[in-house]
Amino acid sequence: MDLKERGGTIDARFAGFVGQLAEALGHADRVAPLKAYCSGLLLPGARKSVEPMAARLEPARVSAAHQSLHHFVAKADWSDDAVLAVVRAEVLPAIERRGPIRAWIVDDTGFPKKGKHSVGVARQYCGQLGKQDNCQIAVSLSVANNDASLPIAWRLYLPQSWAPDPARRARAGVPDDIVFQTKPEIALEQIDAALSAGVPRGVVLADAGYGVDTSFRTRLTEMGLSYVVGIQSSTSLWPPGTAPLPAKPWSRRGRPPSLMRRDPKHKPASAGALAKALAQEAWQTITWREGTKAPLASRFAAVRVRPAHRDYWRSAPRPEEWFLVEWPEGESEPTKYWLSTLPAQTRLADLVDQAKLRWRIERDYQELKQEIGLGHYEGRGWRGFHHHATLSIAAYGFLVSERSRIPPSAPRAAPRLTVPPLPQGYRPRGSAAAARTSRRQIDRHHAH
Repeated sequence: MDLKERGGTIDARFAGFVGQLAEALGHADRVAPLKAYCSGLLLPGARKSVEPMAARLEPARVSAAHQSLHHFVAKADWSDDAVLAVVRAEVLPAIERRGPIRAWIVDDTGFPKKGKHSVGVARQYCGQLGKQDNCQIAVSLSVANNDASLPIAWRLYLPQSWAPDPARRARAGVPDDIVFQTKPEIALEQIDAALSAGVPRGVVLADAGYGVDTSFRTRLTEMGLSYVVGIQSSTSLWPPGTAPLPAKPWSRRGRPPSLMRRDPKHKPASAGALAKALAQEAWQTITWREGTKAPLASRFAAVRVRPAHRDYWRSAPRPEEWFLVEWPEGESEPTKYWLSTLPAQTRLADLVDQAKLRWRIERDYQELKQEIGLGHYEGRGWRGFHHHATLSIAAYGFLVSERSRIPPSAPRAAPRLTVPPLPQGYRPRGSAAAARTSRRQIDRHHAH
């Protein structure tokens, strides 16, 4: 039974949603902590770690509830992939009621950490902080249309400092089959699994952290997927109408040459240089969606080019692609660059619209972290990290499905479950202790 068939109150629909998820857990005794954990993630609260959620959910027996939730998320051996598959099956019909899936969005997000023992933590670039720092990073794949989006795959990036270290792996419970993979390699595995599962296809969207990887783009094409991916200004491209030089003529000695060539007078240009060389008439102002205060618009241009990365090792030029550039009015140079394998007849406005749909993953991460508590897990192990993320995505999926029930013209207020009261005198672990007796307020300026 999918979500659109359920009526009644939000609490009744939530119970039905959890009932579907429970089928993937394998043991009936896991159903209660599943419902409790997802409820805790959806209920209001500053922290969505285990202890505060236990206090909100079962104020009369906080310690026992804490133990149950902790075991369920950190120790219990249930499949993240199986639960996420049920979430996908339950929520995608609700998303598709507003329109077909348009995009598969690849991205990663960071979780700042103080210590060094949490699984996968290392000094690396953290987008949340905008700099290199101690953090964990996870790679995700989301499906999206204009109205909503949902993460359908999630995996921790295990840095090179962790992957070959058996002692650290054992302490954190990293599975034996997890080896070092780059973020694009993890994303390609997630995409391959989504294809195998029959997920409705969309154009793959990703930022330059993935788009600059030529093998990532090549593999997407081999999978039969179109893409719009960010690249850097230094990416080498053959300008419109040009290509590498053919192989040298055969001298009739040895094996005939087969590799393409370039020379000082015939070579590719950087994306930045090519963008700046475009004629003034190539630029158009495009509005792609309504913002919170005003329509979002900027200047764009798009031309057909050939990627040039190491093509001197190839015997044939790469196919032409779209090279899309954003150069906002008033900026001294372009700010964003993309490559796209959308059809050659695609209009500029449609290229921009597809590229800018990647904003949905930024909204997902914001809500998952701020509303659901994606980054609040305090454990250090591989299993707990992924279980907490899976349950966060499940809770978020329920939120997405509830919003799909709201008419487009109505306010998009987040639905709420029934909120139990906190126990009297509850104090989260680590907070300052309340004074045992009241103290007389000292008035240093009291007139005698």
